[in-house]
Amino acid sequence: MGFHVGIDVGKEQLDWTLGPDAPIQRVANAPAAIRQLVRQLAKLEVERIVLESTGGYERLLYTTLAEADLPVVRINPWRVRRFAEGMGILAKTDPLDAHVLALFAERAQPPERPHPGPAERRLAAWIARRRQLIAMLTAEKNRLDTAPPEIASDIRSLVRVLEGRITKLDAKIDAALLADPDRADIAERLQAVPGVGPGLVRTILIDLPEIGALGRRQISALAGLAPFAKDSGKKHGTRRIRGGRAPVRTALYLSAMNGARFNPVLKTTYDRLRDQGKPPKLAFIAVARKLLTILNAMVRDGSQWGELATP
Repeated sequence: MGFHVGIDVGKEQLDWTLGPDAPIQRVANAPAAIRQLVRQLAKLEVERIVLESTGGYERLLYTTLAEADLPVVRINPWRVRRFAEGMGILAKTDPLDAHVLALFAERAQPPERPHPGPAERRLAAWIARRRQLIAMLTAEKNRLDTAPPEIASDIRSLVRVLEGRITKLDAKIDAALLADPDRADIAERLQAVPGVGPGLVRTILIDLPEIGALGRRQISALAGLAPFAKDSGKKHGTRRIRGGRAPVRTALYLSAMNGARFNPVLKTTYDRLRDQGKPPKLAFIAVARKLLTILNAMVRDGSQWGELATP
């Protein structure tokens, strides 16, 4: 059996351990130190390396480990924190977090997902930047409602700049996607689904590369659209979605709101749930899950819209 490695990622340093009971070692979160650490781990029999998503500080480490073909898994910090609390570990320090990550790797054995290559990482960076620009654009447009005239003109000028940047990014993203024949084929077929636009297709192809490779329950959980039970004894709590990939979930939810009006299959699902007394938000989440199931099956089977889309 190999080592279960936990690495706690900080802005300036990495605390890592070869197991939940092994000593903690610390290196700088810098290119040279990361390369040295990866070379060291590559010489060992490593079964799994677990680190948390930390808003980008883990990106270089994750990429370098993946390029060295090491079994690295990036985990949502929320999952690890709940795991630690379940194990009775309430304190939180960097060295302790590394031990918790190693213990999580050993006990939970999270599955290794496909690692994005250079082209995928570049596309993901463009998509992330596009989301940032959209947020800035929305904020500026909202400020126009209360801005005095002398400020409103400046806001409109910035709005035009942001819209121009978004247009250029869209062109780059679309060109990169169309350059890949497989992705171009998938994009064309998915956009034939009523309610599915280029924004959702971009998000799925870049942020959900597992599309078509997983079952409907797995892909729904990965996108954060799977309802989780909250039952105890005779009490049956409300099922709620949680976790998953927020950008994918958001894009699917927005498409579901549109699809519930114009896509006959999704409209049937939405109307049935509303007739049963379900609130609109819950119905839209169910529609988003239905939409993802259809798209997943289309990618998996190489099928066209209409072959699988039955109410």
